[in-house]
Amino acid sequence: MIIRSYAKINISLNVLSKRDDGMHEIDTVMLPLEFHDSLEISELKIIRDNFVTLSDYTVGDYGHNLATTALTKILDYAGKSNKFRIIINKNIFVSSGLGGGSSNAATTMNAIRRILKLDISKQEMKKLAFEVGSDVPFFLANVPARVRGTGEIVEPIEVKNNYYVLLVKPEIGLSTRTVYEKSDEYVLETTDIDGVIAALKKGDDETLVKLMKNSLEKPAIELLPEIQDIKDQLKEMGLEIVLMSGSGSAVFAMHKDKKVLQKAYKILRKKYEVELTKVYKGENK
Repeated sequence: MIIRSYAKINISLNVLSKRDDGMHEIDTVMLPLEFHDSLEISELKIIRDNFVTLSDYTVGDYGHNLATTALTKILDYAGKSNKFRIIINKNIFVSSGLGGGSSNAATTMNAIRRILKLDISKQEMKKLAFEVGSDVPFFLANVPARVRGTGEIVEPIEVKNNYYVLLVKPEIGLSTRTVYEKSDEYVLETTDIDGVIAALKKGDDETLVKLMKNSLEKPAIELLPEIQDIKDQLKEMGLEIVLMSGSGSAVFAMHKDKKVLQKAYKILRKKYEVELTKVYKGENK
C-alpha cells in the first residue's frame, strides 16, 4: 500500500503563552498542501520487529522517530502484535515548518487503523495522535483547520479560493524546539485569528494580507536572517500573501494564478529549495 503524507502551512500563528510543563498554547490556522511524502506500508508475516526507514538518509531521524512512535502507539493501544515495514519516501523539506514528520506519523496511524480494521473512534485516534506530537491531530483529518490549545483542538474551516502555493526554503533548517526557546525571549506579536478565518471563507485576500502574522517569525529571523531575505524577494516580485510557515525555515507565497508563482519559482530555484504546489481540499476537489 502506498499512501500520500501531505505537508501544511500556517496562514497565521499566535503563540499565546508558555505552560508550566514547557508546552506553548497556540491559536493557528493550518492549510494542508498537495506537496507530499509517500509512505509504502506492507505487513510482515514472519518477522518479529517493525521496520520504518527513510528513502533519504540525509534528512536525519526526525520523521523516522515520529512514524515509529505512531506505529508502536496504535498497535499497543489496539493490543495487536502485527508487524509492518514502512518506507518513507521523503519530499517535504525537513526542519522547515511544513510538518513532514507529524504528517508521516498521522498517515501511519490512519493506515494501520484501516489495514487492521481497528475499532478506534475519531476521538481516541486524536488522543493517541496528540501523545505522538502536537501537530499530529491536525494531519489525521488533513483539512483546513483552526488549531488551538497545544495542538489538540482541531476545528475545520472553509477556504473559498483555490490557492497555489510556492514554498521556498533556505539551505539551513530550524529546529522547532530552538525557535520556541528563542521566542520565550520576546514579547510576541499576535493577530486576529477570527478575522483571518473570515477572510479565507470570503476569499478576501486584501484583508488576509493585512491580518496574517506568525508570532515565531521574528525569533526565527534572528536565528536565520535568510528567512527575511526570502520574504523580501517574494514581495519585490509583487507577491503579497507571504509568510513563514510554523517555526520555519520555509517561507510560502500564495496566489490564485499559478503563472504568477511560476515566475518566482524559476528565479528562486537557482538558490533555494523550492516547490510549487496548491492547497489540498481533499480528493477530486
